[in-house]
Amino acid sequence: MPRVNYVEHNGKRHEIEVPAGLSVMEGAVNNSIPGIDGDCGGACACATCHVYVDPKWSSALPKPSELEADMLGFAHEPDERSRLSCQIKMTAELDGLTVYLPERQ
Repeated sequence: MPRVNYVEHNGKRHEIEVPAGLSVMEGAVNNSIPGIDGDCGGACACATCHVYVDPKWSSALPKPSELEADMLGFAHEPDERSRLSCQIKMTAELDGLTVYLPERQ
């Protein structure tokens, strides 16, 4: 099962197995990882699952959709690493993915 490394703003790390097909947001919410709220339940209708993807993984992910890019405008301090974790579906190829959580959502 693929693993995701969630790194809290304070540096605390959580390595969680997230089944293929589930989103990075679902993995965080299902495992009570602090810092990812997922208020819209994964509908890409808020920015409360904002993460910063480790740059070494950015080329492994599909580009954000136009809707996701628009929603990132509502995130706290977005930058070029920003993604909505509800839009990142886990696959075997993403085993070891590392995401950093913002200071706040």
